Amino acid sequence: MSIDEKSLNAYLMQKDKTTCSEPFGPDVYVFKVLDKMYALYTSAGNKDRDGIWLNLKVDPDDSICLQDEFECIIPGYHMNKKHWITVKVCDEISKDTIIELIDDSYNLIVSKMTKAKQALLIK
Repeated sequence: MSIDEKSLNAYLMQKDKTTCSEPFGPDVYVFKVLDKMYALYTSAGNKDRDGIWLNLKVDPDDSICLQDEFECIIPGYHMNKKHWITVKVCDEISKDTIIELIDDSYNLIVSKMTKAKQALLIK
């Protein structure tokens, strides 16, 4: 697997002003920056999934390109298919690429916040 669950969780939690909750039940983790979701994943132990499924916000144009490039990237599962992708974490996609996609999702959410909320974040 390109990134394990412990590393994924640690990277998501180190993003500034990030909180994690399980509003959809155990093994489904929602990550928010100042109450705006930027990532969601189902744990490898989730009986309904084969491995980790990671949902991330993306630019709609990037979504199409990513889906063309990687078989493991699909339109966002249970999300707005235009603005979210699901990465079925596997060896096809590198840890570095997953980290880059997480960063892009976080930054996209932050870019849509008010200047006052953005000022609460570490630059």
